[in-house]
Amino acid sequence: MDALKILAALSPILIIFTFLVLLRWPAKYAMPLTALITAALAGAVWQVPAIRMAAAAIEGLMVAASIIWIILGAIFLLKVMSASGALERIRNGFTVVSPDRRVQLILIAWLFGAFIEGAAGFGTPAVICAPLLIALGFPAMAAVVLTLIANSSPVSFGAVGTPVLIGMQMGLEAGEKDVLSHMHITDQTLGGFVETVAVQALVMDLMIGSFVPILLCVLMTFCFGRNKSAREGLEIWRFALLAGLAFFLPALAVAYFFGPEFPSLLGGLIGIGIILLAIKFKFLLPKTQWDDFCPQFKTLPPPETDKKKTASPSKKITLAYAWLPYLLITLVLVLTRIDAFLLKGLLKSMALEWNNILHTDISARIEPLYLPGTVFLLTALVAAQLYGMRRRDLVRTAGETFSALQSGIIALCAAVPTVRIFVYSDINTGGVDSMPIELAAMAIGYFGSGWSFFAPFVGVLGTFISGSATFSNMMFSLLQFSAASEAGLPPRLILAAQLLGANAGNMIAVVNVVAVAAVTQLSGREGQIIRYTILPMLLLALSAGIITTVFIRFPF
Repeated sequence: MDALKILAALSPILIIFTFLVLLRWPAKYAMPLTALITAALAGAVWQVPAIRMAAAAIEGLMVAASIIWIILGAIFLLKVMSASGALERIRNGFTVVSPDRRVQLILIAWLFGAFIEGAAGFGTPAVICAPLLIALGFPAMAAVVLTLIANSSPVSFGAVGTPVLIGMQMGLEAGEKDVLSHMHITDQTLGGFVETVAVQALVMDLMIGSFVPILLCVLMTFCFGRNKSAREGLEIWRFALLAGLAFFLPALAVAYFFGPEFPSLLGGLIGIGIILLAIKFKFLLPKTQWDDFCPQFKTLPPPETDKKKTASPSKKITLAYAWLPYLLITLVLVLTRIDAFLLKGLLKSMALEWNNILHTDISARIEPLYLPGTVFLLTALVAAQLYGMRRRDLVRTAGETFSALQSGIIALCAAVPTVRIFVYSDINTGGVDSMPIELAAMAIGYFGSGWSFFAPFVGVLGTFISGSATFSNMMFSLLQFSAASEAGLPPRLILAAQLLGANAGNMIAVVNVVAVAAVTQLSGREGQIIRYTILPMLLLALSAGIITTVFIRFPF
């Protein structure tokens, strides 16, 4: 691959980083320009046919519509909860459980977020948890950054195990015979091998992800606290480590005995129970409590959290009543994501499809009833009825929801087609594979036997450009397996590193960042969000590379 092709393949990554992070452009301006430049380079340098790029862009717009539907539902629910006073009641309830912002962060972003990730996945935890933290009094930027960082380790088992069961398994299917024969597997299916990879990834992540709650607390007090003190975050390290283990140990047991469907869901649920008991008995909690955000950030919460626009809680709205919409969302998501309840197949069967778009091999499918956005919208309507909202207030809330989405819609409708053009560049007249595959193959050829350290960064790349750990695993799993085989490295460990890298990439995935920025009224500040999350992403990816290398050199 010559220098021009390398530059073209790197262009989406370099352009996004330059516009969003360095020049600090709003995504609604940066992403359309990125889309145009990427399409031009894909056609001129990569020699991708125009019809294929058009088909990829159409498929991307359909994917963007799905994401917008989720955001629409999340914002509408947030505004209904705020206008009714239910969010204020929840805030008061958390103050009773613990006024310590570090404890609230661990409960909501880490454990509740893990549970929602296990049930729904695909960015849902961020669009639920960030607004909830804002309602509790967190600055908007802090809420967004910290929920994105927290939504990392649980991602492999999100949406009832989709990144593993669909992403990695489908990614390896093309080379199934080679995979099984290389591993000398005679009594196990490909699915069984993938499940062992998932358990391996959890064992490795136990040594990394268990410290994420500590990292969250330190980042909160250092980046967003008045005193800019890491020590204030470290004061709660024992309790935070307990929260990390309270998720990982149950998740590991579930993965080992029951498979990849429920580790995040049950790990998050069990972890919430353990931590609530710890709070009740003040186990490992520091003597001092922390609630000292920097005034600079306190000016940033979005309009829906402004006390002038937020209703005081009605005396009729008890704490349990205020939580009812979130409990209802959780119940419905679980019932519709587990095959045994039979609702999943029914809802997924009602779909809008466009097969072989523009006579290419690209197809798109939207399942509107299955999308979490539908659950959010219906729950918001139920909540409005329960809380006695007047019709004109509901109509006004709907209008505010649509106006809040404008910048996010523009950014998403440019970002997702950019990603799809990048991914679908495999059909071309230049005699090369797709841009991401060529970049990964080039990296593998360069690093050789040292690949164990760099393997997680391929997972990061996949999630960054596609916005999904599922797509990252689908794109790169077979390539990672082949690289491990050629370098004489254990494929199971390298594939586990791919899972960990894909998780870390979730923090900086442009699609996720744009989506959560739209929900929290931070559209236009996507670059600032990524500047906060990029270092934690690098820390987790580097840690994954080190752990992988250690496991290879010192087999347990």
